[in-house]
Amino acid sequence: MTIEQNLNTSTLPYLFSPVSADANQPAPLVLFLHGARDRGTDLNVLLKWGLPRFVNESNSLPYFFVAPQLPEGQTWIDREADVIALLDNLIVSQSIDPARVILSGFSLGTAGAWHIAASHPGRFAGLVAVSGRAPKTLEPSQLAALKEIPIQIFQGAKDEKLSVEDTQQIVDTLREVGGTVDFTALPEGDHFIADEVYSDLKLQQWFVSQSRRQAFVVA
Repeated sequence: MTIEQNLNTSTLPYLFSPVSADANQPAPLVLFLHGARDRGTDLNVLLKWGLPRFVNESNSLPYFFVAPQLPEGQTWIDREADVIALLDNLIVSQSIDPARVILSGFSLGTAGAWHIAASHPGRFAGLVAVSGRAPKTLEPSQLAALKEIPIQIFQGAKDEKLSVEDTQQIVDTLREVGGTVDFTALPEGDHFIADEVYSDLKLQQWFVSQSRRQAFVVA
């Protein structure tokens, strides 16, 4: 599958992949936020590993895929409004099911994914956090809002950038407020586990099996 590159945008440049050609009804979208070292002006760096590489090397997938790119020195929290604007534009222009949008991030992208999902909980059917922590700026009420969003968290047990204990604390907090959280610690994994995580068949199936909770569905 060839991923399209879109540079002519007033918000953020992005990679985009359509759903497989045989899809005849609205399909899910996976929105991916990259890590710090992939910031810049060359979209090709996103294709070197993780979810963008998996999508690019797959023959066909049952979901749309988009991966915007940050300029150097910026964070996803800085560009929250642009990420939501990109999502809105794609929902209008593509056959995307707005009730089946999955948000995923790696490292710096995970912090952005936590923040954006907590700020717009009614927009997402699932959150996948890989090798990253929730921002300390998240208020308890924002964490509580995430209880309606199924969450998958992946971390390497040998990750030197963050501890399993810190991640477990977030997991426990979310579960205390009624959240649905699955936490997977890879025993031999370091910080850079994205290839292993995103190529896993169970996660790929999870992407397309989630649908926004009825309480959040807007008529």
